[in-house]
Amino acid sequence: MSGHNSHKLYWQGSLDLVSFDEAGIKTKLLNIDKPCHILRLKGCIGVTNEGYLYQSEPNARKQIEVLISVPPLAIQQLGDRTFLDFHGVKCAYASGSMAGGIASEELVIALGKQSILSSFGAGGLSPSRLETAIHRIQQALPKGPFAFNLIHSPSEPAIESAAVDLYLKYGIRTIEASAFLDLTPNIVYYRAAGLNLNAANQIEIKNKVIAKISRTEVATKFLQPAPKEILRQLVEQGLITQLQAILAAKVPIADDITVEADSGGHTDNRPLVCLLPSMLELRDEIQSKYCYVKPVRVGVAGGIATPQSALAAFMMGAAYVVTGSINQSCLEAGTSEYTKQLLAQAEMADVMMAPAADMFEMGIKLQVLKRGTLFPIRAQKLFDLYKSYDAIEDIPMYEREKLEKQIFRSSLESIWEETLAYLSKRNPEKISKAANNPKLKMALIFRWYLGLSSRWSILGEKGREIDYQIWCGPAMGAFNNWVKSSYLANPNNRRVVDVAHHIMTGSAFLYRLQSLKMQGLQMPAYYSQYCPVPLESGVYG
Repeated sequence: MSGHNSHKLYWQGSLDLVSFDEAGIKTKLLNIDKPCHILRLKGCIGVTNEGYLYQSEPNARKQIEVLISVPPLAIQQLGDRTFLDFHGVKCAYASGSMAGGIASEELVIALGKQSILSSFGAGGLSPSRLETAIHRIQQALPKGPFAFNLIHSPSEPAIESAAVDLYLKYGIRTIEASAFLDLTPNIVYYRAAGLNLNAANQIEIKNKVIAKISRTEVATKFLQPAPKEILRQLVEQGLITQLQAILAAKVPIADDITVEADSGGHTDNRPLVCLLPSMLELRDEIQSKYCYVKPVRVGVAGGIATPQSALAAFMMGAAYVVTGSINQSCLEAGTSEYTKQLLAQAEMADVMMAPAADMFEMGIKLQVLKRGTLFPIRAQKLFDLYKSYDAIEDIPMYEREKLEKQIFRSSLESIWEETLAYLSKRNPEKISKAANNPKLKMALIFRWYLGLSSRWSILGEKGREIDYQIWCGPAMGAFNNWVKSSYLANPNNRRVVDVAHHIMTGSAFLYRLQSLKMQGLQMPAYYSQYCPVPLESGVYG
């Protein structure tokens, strides 16, 4: 270990507080809550967090030279401070929503009790199930912080609308909007319905929106005020007031934009180092046009799994980081034990793209785990057949028999009967449309498998393990590689609070090391490794 400093500073304090051995030095470097002084004494390099510094006095002897000194670094200093104040959280870290309740009540509550923002995975859940989650989370976290997901549902707009109605009914103040291809009246309604003027005649935003996006054309819509035509319709319907429509034309749809890179589930597989700079530039361009009092913050998701990836995002200008796939392997996640075990064994290459159930006909794909499951291959087979034929009856008999035997494990006729029963409760309009559209009927039958396969994974359906649809990005493999020599290698030790703590603390530690290196300090790789150790008190903070 060596370093240099052109400013002559000296240290005073007890030598008992200085470490000269590897383990002691590492401990001092890890103590980010205190300053770190690199000293030279009799040709030896030592590190301490204590004592005080002074400038050299003429003719003074036996002075202990300070090579480099860096100040304390709290995790609160990473990211954008306004994110902390706006959402009432302790750090610029959030857990994203994973559909089907995988981002469960337990997960949201565990993080919320430590003042960390987390979004409940409402996508694909019935209104009654969502209402149950609202009651439970609000009861456990009466002052927050928490968010609820609003997933765009182009094939089932009533589901999206019902979710917004529930969020407004129960005063849900933060939503994470995801998978939107364009703005819908539902998201505009939620935003505008929470606008008002305070006593100082300033716009008060009660309904906060975090938009998860990966395309600039979609980001542009969330960075701008609501479209006037949609606002006019909402006023005519009596859903918002004329004042709220006026105010909505002065604020962006979103308070925060989460730039989603190569993530699990719906993703465009964009590289973060290309995507984030372009989104920041777009934000600045739109801000200069509208001059919002509070500029929209830009955070990142997709690939955030280690202290290195989180720090890289912060250094590129991210206001906050969002984790997803890695939380799915934690104890609080609402998915099966078998799925968690598979995720804990995943490597970075163990993922692939597969057709999405909710946007099957559009050819939209999502990223899933391929290790231990045949789902992505079988789902792709269904989409290939859908593209090649106009009706179930057109599919060659040998192909139909394979479908019935291997994928559906039942006759296609009985699968259609099950589909009819499901649609009669959830979306009766689809039944009449399918009666005159054989290709739509085929799509609905194929979606039976795509829809249930994720449910099988969540519930741990016995005998269907080979068909589990597990949403997962390469971040999962990166996380497993990072924690392989630590207590977090065992999925039974993985708690979302621990994961958040180690990613943020590790990021701050690595930032400290980079600060030392930029001042000329050279050190062996041993000192640059952050290995998670169990939290002594079991809490983050």
